[in-house]
Amino acid sequence: ETVSGAQLVAEALRAQNIEYMFGIVGIPITEIAIAAQAIGIKYIGMRNEQAACYAASAVGYLTGRPGVCLVVSGPGFLHALGGMANANLNCWPLLVIGGSSDRNQETMGAFQEFPQVEAGRLYNKLTVRPSSLEVIPAVIEKAVRTSIYGRPGSCYVDIPGDFVNLQVNKSSVKYVGCCLPPPLSMAEQSAVSEAASVLAQAEQPLLVVGKGAAYSRAENNIRKLVDLCGLPFLPTPMGKGVVPDNHPNCVAAARSTALQHADVIILLGARLNWILHFGLPPRFRQDVKVIQIDICAEELGNNVRPAASLLGDINTVTKQLLEEFSKRRWKYPSSSQWWKKLREKIMSNEEKSKELELQNSLPMNYYTVFRHIRDLIPRDCILVSEGANTMDIGRTALPNYQPRQRLDAGTFGTMGVGLGFAIAAAVVAKDRTPEKRVVCIEGDSAFGFSGMELETICRYNLPILIIVVNNNGIYTGLDADTWSEMLKSGDPATCAPPVSLLPNSHYERVMSAFGGRGHFVTTPEELQRALRASVADRRAPALVNVMIDPRSERKKQEFPWLTRSNL
Repeated sequence: ETVSGAQLVAEALRAQNIEYMFGIVGIPITEIAIAAQAIGIKYIGMRNEQAACYAASAVGYLTGRPGVCLVVSGPGFLHALGGMANANLNCWPLLVIGGSSDRNQETMGAFQEFPQVEAGRLYNKLTVRPSSLEVIPAVIEKAVRTSIYGRPGSCYVDIPGDFVNLQVNKSSVKYVGCCLPPPLSMAEQSAVSEAASVLAQAEQPLLVVGKGAAYSRAENNIRKLVDLCGLPFLPTPMGKGVVPDNHPNCVAAARSTALQHADVIILLGARLNWILHFGLPPRFRQDVKVIQIDICAEELGNNVRPAASLLGDINTVTKQLLEEFSKRRWKYPSSSQWWKKLREKIMSNEEKSKELELQNSLPMNYYTVFRHIRDLIPRDCILVSEGANTMDIGRTALPNYQPRQRLDAGTFGTMGVGLGFAIAAAVVAKDRTPEKRVVCIEGDSAFGFSGMELETICRYNLPILIIVVNNNGIYTGLDADTWSEMLKSGDPATCAPPVSLLPNSHYERVMSAFGGRGHFVTTPEELQRALRASVADRRAPALVNVMIDPRSERKKQEFPWLTRSNL
C-alpha cells in the first residue's frame, strides 16, 4: 500500500495534534491542504501569506500548540517571513510548511525557485527539508517539538514540489508518535531563597508580569503570589489579565512612577527590552535589584545584572516562590509610603484620563471613544489591538480580566497583525469558548495592512467585531476641508503630509461589500447604537468605522523627551 507526500505531511500533523492550518494554496502545495482537511485539520484560506502566518502564530500562543501556515514557493514563502520573525520575537510556537521547486530543477531557474532553507534560518528556531518521503513524519515531529520546547518559537519545514504527489510504500515510512508535552524545569533552590531574601528586604517592590507568564498558564499561582505577599504588580501589554486589571494591587495606571522608583523588580516572563526601557536609568533606579524569572538561560542578565536568576518554567518557579513564602511568612505592608505614592499617582492619572473621556466636543477624541467601547463590549471578550495611538491608549483604557485575551503588535511592534490575530482567536474560540466574542480595535492605518481579510472573516462567518478608530492618517491626519485646500496647491505626492490618509474613508463599506454589517459613526450616540447592535448580533461580522478628531492625541506624558516610544 502506498501513500503520497501530501498525505504523509497531513497525517504527521494530525499525529502531532495540530488542529489549525492557515494559508493560500497554489503550486505545489494545494494537495497538502486537501489532505489536511480530509483527516480533520481545519483549513482557513487567507488573502495574504503574511496575515495567514500571523494567524497561525496566534493559535500557538492561545493554545500552546503551534498553528500551521501553509505557503507556496518563492514569493509565498517570502510573504510569510514577517509572521515567522514576529512569532520568534514574541516567543510563540509556529510551524510554517512551504512548498519549493522540484529537486531536479535546482539551479535551472525553476518556477519560483528561491533558497528557502537558507533564508529560513534567520527567522526560525529550526529550518529543515526532509531528505526523503520516508522521514517526513519524524521531521514534522521534530519541528513541532522544537517549536514548543524551551523558549517557544517558529519552525520551518521545506517540502520540494516533487515530494507532494510522489508515492512511497507505507511499510518503509518512519512513523513516529506525538511528541511529549514540554518538560517543566524548576529554578535551583538557592536562587529561590536568594530571591525571597532580596524581596523581603525591599522597600519599594514591583512585580512585572509578562506574556511569558500568560503563555505558561501561570495565572492561578501568580494571583496567589500577589495576594500572599501583597505586591504591587504591573502587566506588560500582553501580560494584562494574568492578574485581572481591576485587582487592587494593579499599578498599570502609574506605570512610569512604578518603574522609576521600584528598588526591587521581579520579572515574571518579561524581558528588559525596549518595552521596559531596558531596565536602565532614567526610567529605572541606578541601583534597582532585578529578580529575573525566565525559561531561556540566555535572557538572564540582559541589560541589567540580576540580583537573583531563576531559570525555569514561569508557573513552576512561581509555585516554588509560593512554597518559600509560605515557610517565611512575609507580606508587604499596604500602609507603606510606596503604596501611598503609587495610589496618589494612579488617582491623578485616572482623573486626567477621565477628564479627556468626558469631553463632549465633536469630532470625538480617543478617550471618549474608548469609554463607550469599554462600557458596551462584553466584559470578557478577546481584545485584539493595533495601531499607534489606538493601541497605546487602548492598552490603558480597556481592561483585561483574564489571561491571553489581549493580542497586539507585541515585542516586534508589528503593524498588520490585527485581522490575522482576530481570525485565529475567533476560530479557536468557536471550538473552545463559543460564548466569547472577539473585538478587534484597529487604527485606520493598521487596518489597511490586511483589510482584505474581511472577506476571509465573512467567508467563514466569524462573528468578529472590528472597530476602526479613524483619524485619517498615521499618528495624525487632516480633516476633509484641509485636505481639499491642500490639493489646490498641487500634486498630493509632493504636498500631502507623509502621515496622511484619505479623509473620511468608508472602511465599513468594505465589510458590507462581503455581506457583513458596516456602520459609519461620527457622534457618541451613533457609536453607542452601532456597538449595541453589533454586540447583540452574535452571528454576523461587523465593522464600526469611528471618525475621530484627526488632531486627537494621547495625554501628555511626564517624560516630554519621549514621544512615540513611551510604551
